[in-house]
Amino acid sequence: MTTPTSATSPTPPAQSATHQSAQPGQRAVPLTQAQPGHFRYVVLAMIFLITVINYADRATMSIAGTEVSRVLGLNPMMLGLVFSAFAWAYALGQIPGGWLLDRFGARRVYGCSLLLWSVFTMMQGTVGWFGVTGVYAAMVLFAMRFMLGLVEAPAFPANSRIVACWFPTNERGTASSLFNSAQYMAVVVFTPLMAWLTHALGWEHVFIWMGALGLAIGVGWFVFYKEPHTSPHLGKAELEHIRANGALVDLEQNRRRDRRRFTWQEVRQLFTNRTLWGIYIGQYCITALSYFFITWFPIYLIKGRGMSIMEAGWVAALPAICGFSGGVLGGMFSDFLIRRGVHPSPARKTPFVLGMFMASMLVWANVVSSDSAVIALMAVAFFGKGLSAIGWAVMSDTAPEQMIGLSGGVFNCLGNIAGIITPVVIGYLVATTGSFETALWFVGAHGLLGMFGYLVVAGKFERLVIKTPAEQTPR
Repeated sequence: MTTPTSATSPTPPAQSATHQSAQPGQRAVPLTQAQPGHFRYVVLAMIFLITVINYADRATMSIAGTEVSRVLGLNPMMLGLVFSAFAWAYALGQIPGGWLLDRFGARRVYGCSLLLWSVFTMMQGTVGWFGVTGVYAAMVLFAMRFMLGLVEAPAFPANSRIVACWFPTNERGTASSLFNSAQYMAVVVFTPLMAWLTHALGWEHVFIWMGALGLAIGVGWFVFYKEPHTSPHLGKAELEHIRANGALVDLEQNRRRDRRRFTWQEVRQLFTNRTLWGIYIGQYCITALSYFFITWFPIYLIKGRGMSIMEAGWVAALPAICGFSGGVLGGMFSDFLIRRGVHPSPARKTPFVLGMFMASMLVWANVVSSDSAVIALMAVAFFGKGLSAIGWAVMSDTAPEQMIGLSGGVFNCLGNIAGIITPVVIGYLVATTGSFETALWFVGAHGLLGMFGYLVVAGKFERLVIKTPAEQTPR
């Protein structure tokens, strides 16, 4: 069992200092008079940029997929399996990735992850150099996409951990929705660019250039990023402001000091809590929608609607702008409700439920004939999916303090099972029916299932306290 404590409970007195420590010969300045800085938003911009690259690297195959299939001789089932390879490894790597974050910290684990996934992105562009086609080409691509997913696994748990360390409770919704909305910015910025690279230079260049860009940003991460308690750019006023309002600024210090191992009995509590399962169901459903958009959506536009690859590249960017807008709005609206005194539970659930309902409307693309109507429906679905992307803020609010990385890993692991299932099911449905009609019904149903998870299964969103084996023993 888990014991909840309020996600917005008052900070202990030891953490709510009202004065800055003064240097010898200087008078202490009350924090109420000191203006907190905004360096935390620079950190947010950094993880936003990395997440844009993260999603762009995932989407490389969806943009180049038509040309890759033609040149390497892949059928829809082979391509579906290649798409799913990333999700297999990504899901399997979540719990180990979360453990690594809790053990070694976000700076080292996130930086190494970024460098490694950039290498495997580049390697996918070399498959054609070996002269393999058909099944053999699919096997090589599957292996490379598998490794890409494995080394990307710590990325989102790391984002969640960084937001928990740097942001107060009433800012986490906006911060989490911004880094999560980076997936749409990746589509807006890089889909047209990758479509142009495929058209003008060849599909290999998509992977090579994207990988090189990631390597450059990885070096910048190690140069620039520090944890809150060691960052030379974070002023004392801002440090105490975020600490007093719920940011876990001492999380990395505590990690280095405690370094205790968790027992299976403690970890098991992450799998036995009903509210967490409601959150997991919601994440599964929104991930199913995400994988449709980053794998089969451009191919749907080309093969299902008859667009050219350049048209699909530009058209796919239009709904993504709506998704980004919905994502930012959902987080801001949720934080606004919290600042007005609403408990985090309804404040987080409201945008999620509204958004998933809107996302389910993509099934109406089956009954409209014009391309403009299809794009309008997809824009509404993108906006709704963005609005509902509040799950990482929920995890920052509810995860046990000493298990934030591992909790995020479990959350993303179970959610990304959808990334394994969705591309393969869509590939099967397209291959057996010859159209995308049944596939769209399959994808749209996840919106309703997600609403069920948050409204019926999940209870009140409050931070969980993990009981030790001694506390679980009846007295």
